[in-house]
Amino acid sequence: MVPTEFLESFQQKWNEMLSSDEGEKVKRLLAIDGKTQRGNGNKNQRPNHIVSAVDERGFCLGQKRVEEKTNEIKAIPELLDHLNIKGTIITTDAMGTQVGIVKKIRQKRADYVLALKANQGSLLEDVREYFADKELREKCAYKNRIEKARGNLEKREYWQTEDISWLSRKKEWAGLKSIIMTRNTIAGTDGSTTVEERYFISSLSTNIEEAERAVRGHWMIESYHWHLDVTFREDGNHTLEKQASYNLNIIRKLALNMLKILEVGSRPLSMKKKRYVIGTNPEKHLEKIMSL
Repeated sequence: MVPTEFLESFQQKWNEMLSSDEGEKVKRLLAIDGKTQRGNGNKNQRPNHIVSAVDERGFCLGQKRVEEKTNEIKAIPELLDHLNIKGTIITTDAMGTQVGIVKKIRQKRADYVLALKANQGSLLEDVREYFADKELREKCAYKNRIEKARGNLEKREYWQTEDISWLSRKKEWAGLKSIIMTRNTIAGTDGSTTVEERYFISSLSTNIEEAERAVRGHWMIESYHWHLDVTFREDGNHTLEKQASYNLNIIRKLALNMLKILEVGSRPLSMKKKRYVIGTNPEKHLEKIMSL
C-alpha cells in the first residue's frame, strides 16, 4: 500500500507550486472544515473524518484524518503546522473557534474570521447583545447586497466594529480586533420571510469589504466537499481499510485540483463533464495533464 506520507508530500509540493505567486496583494482566504467519509464506516468501525484546508480558488492545500468530528479541535492546529499560512485569513465554523487555535493562527502570522455559536459560552451572547442595540449597530461599518437566488430575493447585510473594549473575554483571544454580524433575509416567492443572523470574531481591523469576502468565502469548502460527493461519488465508495480510504481521498483532491486548472475544450465545462471528456479519450489529454 502506498504510504500516506508519500501522497501528502507530493500534494504539498504541488500546492507550493500552485501558491508561488508572490505578487498577490489581496490576502488569500483559507477555509478549514471537516467531512466524514461515510462509506468508510460500518457497525464495527467509525468512518474517517477528514479536516481539509481549501482556498478561495477552490484548491485543497492539505488535510488531516481523525476518527470522529469532535477531534477536529485537535486536528486543526496540526493541519496549520503543515501549511504556510502567513498573510492569509483563516475561516472555520464554530467548532474551530477555540483559544488554542486562535493562538496558533496568530503565531503563524495569519488573520482569522471565526464563527460563534453556543460552544463559546457567554461570548456569543455578549456579541449578540451588542449588535441587538440599534444605536450601537448604526455606528458600525455596514454593507448590504441584494441578490436573486432560486427565485427568492435575498438581502445580505454585514456589520463590523472594533468597539470591543467592553468584551469581558477579549484578552483570551490572541489578536482579536473586531466583531462581525451578518443578517440574511430571504423573501420567498410564496410571501414568506426568513431571517438568519450569524456572529464572528476577527483579528481584522475594520474593513467591511474584506469581512464580507471572508464570511462568504468560507462556503468555498462546502462547494469542494460537494464536488467530492457528486463529481467523485466519495460517499458511495465503501473502502473500509482506513489508510486506503484516506489515500483515495488525497488522490481525489489532487485530481479535483487538476480538473480546476485543465481546459479540455473550447468552452467551459463542469468538473463532471471534464472527467467524462478526458475518460473518452485519455491519450489525447494525457500530455496536458502531465504538464500541470
